Amino acid sequence: MSNRRQFLKTIPIVAAGAMAVSTLARAQAGGAMVDEKDPQAVSLGYKADTNKVDKAKYPKHEASQHCGNCQLYQGKAGDAKGPCPLFAGKQVAMNGWCSAWVKKA
Repeated sequence: MSNRRQFLKTIPIVAAGAMAVSTLARAQAGGAMVDEKDPQAVSLGYKADTNKVDKAKYPKHEASQHCGNCQLYQGKAGDAKGPCPLFAGKQVAMNGWCSAWVKKA
């Protein structure tokens, strides 16, 4: 009887572990790219190419600013894309830009 009870108690733990592994695997494999038309991306002025940023709308933008040298970018140096906490579960282009850009320390 206690074996059955122990087994039933472990089901949620095993399920949670499987979900965590699945989430980690998806994050490491890379999520979908952020679409420039996504409401979050639009609100932040995200562009996948820093050279296509509207200079009239974002006068502080400089061509040298891109996701790859932003404090928020979590991709590895040299990767073409990487995760950003502003777009949970999605990848941003290393050469992209948004108005939340902060120079990497």
